[in-house]
Amino acid sequence: MPAAVRGGSRVASRGKSPAAPAKAQVQAKGGKRAKAEANGAARVSPKQILLIAAGVLTAALAATLATGGRGQMLASAVGTGIDGKFGEAGFRLKTVHVQGASALATADIVKAAAIYRDQPLLGLDLDDLRTRVEHVGWVKEARVVRLLPDTLMIAVKERRQLAVWQHGGRSEVIDDQGQVIREADPARFTNLPLVVGAGGAQHAGEVLPVIAQRPKLMARLEALIRVDDRRWDLRLKDGSLIQLPAVEEEAALLQLEQLDLRSRILELGFERIDLRNPDTVAVRPRAAVPTAPGVPVAEGV
Repeated sequence: MPAAVRGGSRVASRGKSPAAPAKAQVQAKGGKRAKAEANGAARVSPKQILLIAAGVLTAALAATLATGGRGQMLASAVGTGIDGKFGEAGFRLKTVHVQGASALATADIVKAAAIYRDQPLLGLDLDDLRTRVEHVGWVKEARVVRLLPDTLMIAVKERRQLAVWQHGGRSEVIDDQGQVIREADPARFTNLPLVVGAGGAQHAGEVLPVIAQRPKLMARLEALIRVDDRRWDLRLKDGSLIQLPAVEEEAALLQLEQLDLRSRILELGFERIDLRNPDTVAVRPRAAVPTAPGVPVAEGV
């Protein structure tokens, strides 16, 4: 059985990340601030936008016709020209809003986006940017929106951190689907349950919600140990062991609750409770601590 050691071997904590290429100001999406940024689009009227685009198209068409009318050159000239002209008109990246992400995830999201201050805003490929953001382990899904003239909003749905998974000498944070959040440092998530053993990540999302419905048991839980990738042992903080069956874990935990109501077994302590047989609950009491000869035992102990 693998040892459930919270302080065991873990993935090396990352040092300070190199400076992200995104120099834009990163802010959590806020109501008043977001409205103010969105209203900034009023600084450039639709008429001005059309005039800029028309001027660039005319110049690009003339240049292309003079060189033989090749369509590829036209597309390239138009794209580069429009991007540059709009940049000159003030359509450059000044602010990035990251919405829906925790403070830990935000830096990794902006780094993956690979954007920088004063980058021409209309030249950004939003689909490509969204793909890069969704490759970040924290992110379940993302949406990217331009807010003209100078703001980019990245709205994400962050993966819910479920547990720290310890296996093969490594420790990794997993979400409720068993996916590893690569960028998450396990040392920062000591409040999460510890899951130990091969197959633990894939099945932790099935049993942990059932245990979480029993606060008395959850408060005493030290680790869930996956045994032969078939079933679970629950290691409690006082060293007690609860052996669950391969199926019907919730029914087995109901048996444990009934036993605890009758005997307060969780408070009194035990060495092991075997719940693998649905017809029998086997309890091995904790061995009494021997006292040295001639040493009196205090009353009430």
